Amino acid sequence: MSEPTDRERLKLKAARRGLGISGRVAGAFINSKLTPLLILASLALGLFSVLVTPREEEPQITVPMIDVLIPYPGASAREVEERVSTPIEKLMWEIPGVEYVYTTSSPSFSLAIVRFEVGQDPEASLVKLYAKLEAHPDRIPAAAGPPVVKPKSIDDVPIVAVTLWSERYDSFALRAVAEEIGHELKKIENVSEVEIIGGERREIRVLLDAARLRAHDASGLMIARALQQANWNLPIGSYSRQNQEVVLSAGRFLRTADDVRNVIVGVREGRPLRLGEVAEVVDGPAERATYVSFGTGPAAEEIG
Repeated sequence: MSEPTDRERLKLKAARRGLGISGRVAGAFINSKLTPLLILASLALGLFSVLVTPREEEPQITVPMIDVLIPYPGASAREVEERVSTPIEKLMWEIPGVEYVYTTSSPSFSLAIVRFEVGQDPEASLVKLYAKLEAHPDRIPAAAGPPVVKPKSIDDVPIVAVTLWSERYDSFALRAVAEEIGHELKKIENVSEVEIIGGERREIRVLLDAARLRAHDASGLMIARALQQANWNLPIGSYSRQNQEVVLSAGRFLRTADDVRNVIVGVREGRPLRLGEVAEVVDGPAERATYVSFGTGPAAEEIG
């Protein structure tokens, strides 16, 4: 009879010491007739959990974001930064739940983007921001305009981008086509917002003639007031649809250059004085210049 090998000696030694807790549990399951039933029950429980657990392809994450736009007419970017952006940024950091504050300073306006922590209630965050602005009006210079607050959400991102290009038409004509396409896209159900980027905007410019103004005893203020009265938009009521309030409005809008030329700016010698008699009206792409804008219609009437 041959002597046992080293491996056999280790097995004999382990058998003499006995099995541990893990070994005894494993041995009980190996020899038990309930083991197949437990395995089947575990598989059934896992399948049931997969079926009843809610899941989404794009889960909704609440991340309140609010834009605060403060106009500061006539101020340079450096002045806007020192007198508006910096104080507003410090003020926004005092709001509980704010995670980030981004500020942008440009000539004549400041933009602050306030982002709250994930999971914060959007309405409560908006109320806190409004309350902070109302409680500290002294942080904004007297020459600056009132803050314009616009809430955003993580869903306010474009999902489809349509690019127009042409070898025949210029950027002004392409933007006009894009605006028509935008009007049609807004009619599609569940479309929230359509934004047009690029191209040259349409602009109706009113270039006053000083000599003709003096001849007809008119002034730039008279022209501005006449344009405001001829281009108006007033709310007439509202109604609820799908838990949203829809505001109805009525108004008259100056859409073409002829509409602007025919605006009556006064009465001289018993007859109406029309804008075309004292100013030149130009309809075309917007120029890179600074104008004082009047009116709220699709065509912007500008006083140079």
